[in-house]
Amino acid sequence: MKKSFLIVICLLLLMLSACGKSNEKEAESKGASGNKKLEKVSLMLDWYPNAVHSFLYAAEEKGYFKEQGLDVDIQMPADTNDPLKLVAADQIDMAITYQPQVLVARGEDIPVQSFGAIVRHPLNQLMVPADGPVQSPKDLAGKTIGYPSIPLDEAIVQSMVKSDGGDEKKVKMVDVGWDLIPAMATKKTDALIGGYINHEKLLLEKEGHPMRTLNPADFGVPDYYELVLVASEKGLKAKPEVFKKFMTAIGKGQKFVTEHPEEGLAILLKHEDKSSPLEKDIETKSLEMLLPLMDAKDQPFGYQDPETWTKVAEWLKDNKVIEKEVNPEESFKNL
Repeated sequence: MKKSFLIVICLLLLMLSACGKSNEKEAESKGASGNKKLEKVSLMLDWYPNAVHSFLYAAEEKGYFKEQGLDVDIQMPADTNDPLKLVAADQIDMAITYQPQVLVARGEDIPVQSFGAIVRHPLNQLMVPADGPVQSPKDLAGKTIGYPSIPLDEAIVQSMVKSDGGDEKKVKMVDVGWDLIPAMATKKTDALIGGYINHEKLLLEKEGHPMRTLNPADFGVPDYYELVLVASEKGLKAKPEVFKKFMTAIGKGQKFVTEHPEEGLAILLKHEDKSSPLEKDIETKSLEMLLPLMDAKDQPFGYQDPETWTKVAEWLKDNKVIEKEVNPEESFKNL
């Protein structure tokens, strides 16, 4: 009896051992295949990594992309025009760009679409010395404005001055390229457009040049989305589920950064580009400014308001930034 009992026990132990090894192999197999099953996705930033991209690196480090079955390759552009071009050419799956530029591209029959609003309000604001005579846009008559020779910036200034009751023809636009900070620091220009309130303004103030900012949305320019996520129409149509998963992951990334800004910033700083090192104090202030401007309130992170697209498209057409009618409804998708 005892012998029979021992034989049964031994058989049970052998079976359990075999099952355990089988489960281990199955787990290993799933782990290996799990890595293989991760879908590779390429994303190009609008610029070098900075505070506004914290949600992306948080999603990467916290495993939110992997949870969605994605392996996201985050790339930096060699030129600020590259993201939209490469997405349109299907060389990049998705990119960060600017809402007006999406509409300009579509006006040139380039089939790109926005699928998420990242920064919901203008960061590109008119900047003047805080102790200077310019209190509002109409005071710019007879003054020089430095800018990076972008037609959109010209249209913004003209709209602002005109809306404020000034003579936009008396404003002189000076091409300073991307040397915006030196142009203002050396008083080469009386004002700037093309610089961001969360970057150039902060750096100028750190160097001892306090600035007053005038928001285009307060002076005749629609309250546009500064940064949006964009893909080709072809890409969005072929794999809508991939983009939905991406939005789910970055929504979690943004929630994490909002709830843990210090840790979110620490994650970002680990990914700084050596050619463009970050200053922790500047990026800390930048993130503080950005978080409320990225908040979609009662809508999911990235939600896009159709009315915003309509207003921006009409404004671009009225100000001759785009020559032909663009259907705003075809310029974006909420996933």
